[in-house]
Amino acid sequence: MKEVLLPELAESVVEGEILKWLVQEGDTIALEQPLCEVMTDKVTVELPSPVAGVLHKRLAGEGDVVAVHAAIALIDEGGSAASAPSPAQGIQNSAGSPAAPGSALPPQAQEEREQVGSIVEAGHLKKGADDDSTSLFKAFASDEKIQVQGLTNRAGENLAGSGAPGTYTGGVGSILNREPAPAGRADGRVLAVPAARQLARELGLDLTQVPGSGPNGRIRVSDVLAHSQQGQAAPAPQAAAPQPAAAQAAAPAPAQKAGSGGMTVPPVQYRTPKGYEHLEERAPLRGMRRAISNQMVASHLYTVRTLTVDEVNLSKLVEFRSRVKADAAAAGVKLSYLPFIFKAVAVALRKFPSLNTSFDEATQEIVHKRYYNIGMAVATDAGLTVPVLKDVNHKSVFDLAREVTDLAGRAQAGKLQADELAGSTFSVTNIGSIGALFSFPIINVPDAAILGVHSIQKRPIVNEYDEIVVAHMMYLSLSFDHRLVDGAEAARFCKEVIRLLENPDRLMLEAM
Repeated sequence: MKEVLLPELAESVVEGEILKWLVQEGDTIALEQPLCEVMTDKVTVELPSPVAGVLHKRLAGEGDVVAVHAAIALIDEGGSAASAPSPAQGIQNSAGSPAAPGSALPPQAQEEREQVGSIVEAGHLKKGADDDSTSLFKAFASDEKIQVQGLTNRAGENLAGSGAPGTYTGGVGSILNREPAPAGRADGRVLAVPAARQLARELGLDLTQVPGSGPNGRIRVSDVLAHSQQGQAAPAPQAAAPQPAAAQAAAPAPAQKAGSGGMTVPPVQYRTPKGYEHLEERAPLRGMRRAISNQMVASHLYTVRTLTVDEVNLSKLVEFRSRVKADAAAAGVKLSYLPFIFKAVAVALRKFPSLNTSFDEATQEIVHKRYYNIGMAVATDAGLTVPVLKDVNHKSVFDLAREVTDLAGRAQAGKLQADELAGSTFSVTNIGSIGALFSFPIINVPDAAILGVHSIQKRPIVNEYDEIVVAHMMYLSLSFDHRLVDGAEAARFCKEVIRLLENPDRLMLEAM
């Protein structure tokens, strides 16, 4: 029996979502035949079969988020419907010896597995919607093997033979629970994601008392919420129609009052107004929309977003573009204003390097970058995506124009590669392409800043001779992480971009 593992589809990708299975259990599969569609960082790829045979079992369902190197399917290379490995296979006892193949689980554990499903699959913890890790932070990804303190089921029965640490190494599924690791380290510092620290402060909780469920005992947001609800009496049930057990399990906990923090954590479940049920439809948060949601939440949790706004007179650039548009067309180039903006941004980033940084949350280090890769926000039918123009400082305006057209076209067609969406050092979003006058862009983490460019409109202004003239004006809105960039630095960066765009001849002469 061959395990099909989710490969590392691109550098820094640590998980993928199973969007759609292309084969069914029992189907005969040829070598390299596509098995399923997997989404990683907004890119959808077809995963080919590494062997020929019969698909014996799918270990991940559609919509599941699976860690890299985790098993997603079992293929019988002999072409027969051999039995799947027992749940106990791959489990080592406390002495380091593998458990006997086919050994049965205790009856109570088996019954509980049928009720609640597996907790650990394919050598990784199952990832659910409440997992507060993101693919942007590799430090929060689980290792391929999970170290557990005593292999116990939910009933507390020890399955490894003793309380000593054991190792779960994979298999079809298990009802093993991973005991929370200690919340602290040898140096006394509590391991916790920044969002969990902030929530604990707001709730008035002591993090040293919160068990962590993340790697090495790292405390997650869900751990803080669970700890805050312990020991509080549940409200008296109100008279209501009986609900199925599954619906009751899915219902959120009632709002909890914090002790010293005074913060109320409200329920997050939407409730349909009475009488409007037939006018609503529900769809799971999946695919591109889930990737966008995770990125937006990460931006909210891991940046201190601030905004600075300015405006630029593009009259000279409009005239310059008109003059060279014929030359661009002769070279097969569709020349928009974006290539000029990208070039101006790259020049300004070199002069104001704090905007070309990132913050490594895991190591608490500022990463200074000496390369200039600019993300370009593109609105598609499936949702917003941000392909990256690499090494902008080394390219001409015509080169950038070709790349903008190529990336935008393939983004619309859903044909971008994973590495074309990674590695940005700064981002630009062109809200003006759909007529927007002004916006507050959301930072594309882990970038330090994003520049919003808007619609070009003719407006009366007063020139240097105190004359009222008509000019082509555009607003610029720069969102930046105030932990990395000071307000004065952000304002000077904008002024440099404005200087270059208002004088395109000088922009063409800038050394990069």
